[in-house]
Amino acid sequence: MSDTIISRSVSKGLRMTGQRRVIAQVLQDSDDHPDVEQLYTRATAVDPGISIATVYRTVKLFEEAGLLDKLEFGDGRARYEDAERDHHDHLIDMQTGEVIEFVDPEIEELQEKIAKRLGYKLKGHRLELYGVKE
Repeated sequence: MSDTIISRSVSKGLRMTGQRRVIAQVLQDSDDHPDVEQLYTRATAVDPGISIATVYRTVKLFEEAGLLDKLEFGDGRARYEDAERDHHDHLIDMQTGEVIEFVDPEIEELQEKIAKRLGYKLKGHRLELYGVKE
């Protein structure tokens, strides 16, 4: 990731209010996949004047601008991560909801082979695995 959500927002011409900056910084500092409620809790710890509606609007704005990726893991909660994070896949623990990021060169190679065998050049993918601990 070469620059921050804030700097990319500015370069896209988005108006960056103080509250949007706080929300962007909270997203930037997240090492997990927060949903809007979690973002709201973290943002109001910095600026108690931020409303949940502001968080919803800001997340939607950032998503539409291509700054955030919306992730839906089947638990009814949309989660978010920086759209310019290094490529990774997800393993979702179905009992706890924990999301584990991983990269596996064998899986990456296999996906390329499958696309090629079917006559395609792979331009991107998203892999989500769901499991329970043994």
